[in-house]
Amino acid sequence: MSRDLRPPVDILHYEIVQEQASALGRMGRTLEQALARLREFDTANASPDVPTSMQPARRKLVMEAGQALWMFVVQREATGLRDSRHIMRTYNVPREVQRSMGLAPAPSKPASS
Repeated sequence: MSRDLRPPVDILHYEIVQEQASALGRMGRTLEQALARLREFDTANASPDVPTSMQPARRKLVMEAGQALWMFVVQREATGLRDSRHIMRTYNVPREVQRSMGLAPAPSKPASS
């Protein structure tokens, strides 16, 4: 019979750190996926200027990536990792995504009757 002789506070701290690491991993994967969707869109629509008809779709992808970036940065800061420059370099986050970080999406217009 194996007994954990660590004080309950140590066990709780260990569980909290494990959950923080898990959350960081999820947020990082979400950011990677959002950036990949944006890059795929840009590759599929590789032209000097995105056609006007495609701009809303691209803007949505930029906003989604910005939201994912925001969530990841906040989660990292909650664990004490305050310098986000490492994220920007490691994930190769475009400037426009960085600028959209934390912005709330525009409210949708109500349907007129």
